[in-house]
Amino acid sequence: MQSEKEKMLAGEMYDALDTALVEARDHARDLCQDLNATREKDQEVRRRILKELFAKGGDSVWMQPPFFCDYGSNILLGERVFFNFNCVVLDVCQVKIGDFTQFGPAVQIYTATHPMNAELRRKQEFGKPIEIGADVWVGGGAIICPGVNIGSKTVIGAGSVVTRDISTGVFAAGNPCQIIRAITE
Repeated sequence: MQSEKEKMLAGEMYDALDTALVEARDHARDLCQDLNATREKDQEVRRRILKELFAKGGDSVWMQPPFFCDYGSNILLGERVFFNFNCVVLDVCQVKIGDFTQFGPAVQIYTATHPMNAELRRKQEFGKPIEIGADVWVGGGAIICPGVNIGSKTVIGAGSVVTRDISTGVFAAGNPCQIIRAITE
């Protein structure tokens, strides 16, 4: 029989109040709280926390606290990913982010979602993984919804709500986010 964590990571309906999941979220939130309490001079402490928090990439991520996530262990970062102030990652499923991707302030990445049926919503939720390519720039205040893939070298305009996949090498913006044009050098 699958654990609630296995169901969660597979994108199946799961019980978010499962004891093991609550403990894992509490651990990640404690790490985020520790990170958010650091000062600029505490770079070694920040690095230790980030290496413990993230599944991959904590050794090179550039983070401007505050930062918040559900688990951290489901976040895989490429080299030198940058998060500006007030970013949120709800990582009930895997969030994979490519090298040199940058997030403006208050970007929100949501893998978590909920059933439309109210009865089910009382007891269960599910998620959809997100993948963001390399060299992507996501403008401040953008929201990336569950299940979205964003191609490499793409720019997402500030305040956009990304509800569907965005291809490689384009500028996309709006609510819902739409491709505006190709990016040419």
